[in-house]
Amino acid sequence: MKGKFITFEGIDGAGKSSHVEWLADLLRAQGKQVHVTREPGGTALGEKLRELLLNEPMHLETETLLMFAARREHLARLVEPALARGEWVVCDRFSDATYAYQGGGRGLDRSKFLTLEHWVHGHLQPDLTLLFDLPLDVARERIALAHRVLDKFEQERADFHERVRLAYLERANGNPSRVKVVDANQTIENICKQLEQIVLTNCL
Repeated sequence: MKGKFITFEGIDGAGKSSHVEWLADLLRAQGKQVHVTREPGGTALGEKLRELLLNEPMHLETETLLMFAARREHLARLVEPALARGEWVVCDRFSDATYAYQGGGRGLDRSKFLTLEHWVHGHLQPDLTLLFDLPLDVARERIALAHRVLDKFEQERADFHERVRLAYLERANGNPSRVKVVDANQTIENICKQLEQIVLTNCL
């Protein structure tokens, strides 16, 4: 039996990353073998590319191609073999992030995104995507309170992040059966209740 592929998405500061392990533990409690991973990254090569992508300035198309290169390696080395064994994969970001950040945020031509998406994983989309959504000012406040070194995306202006958020919502509207919007402007307890209900309804 093929495993399930669940992805987490959202603007920086939405709080999705802190819930990835929580969901993995919920699934393990249901008897599932679960792999937790992230993009860009997830493999030795992918983590090296992640360092470049998050910190080095580069041409938009270079950035996009490297994102998909890391993704192809990730799929080949980790995601696809795990799913074929009937195991579950929970991933912090996937191609919806490229659609939102490089497409919405930076203005990449959508036809180029779609060509790369079809080439790299036209055969595979997540079974479920959890899109953490909240007002931009709340997300920015959370980032400021974290007191950590920001990557190049987190350092972008507010209008960039607003375009990213709108692109995410556009993607969700176009894929309502796969992308479920989570109201991330709530307590952690209420967010966890939302996640559990969504996953139980759509995957278990």
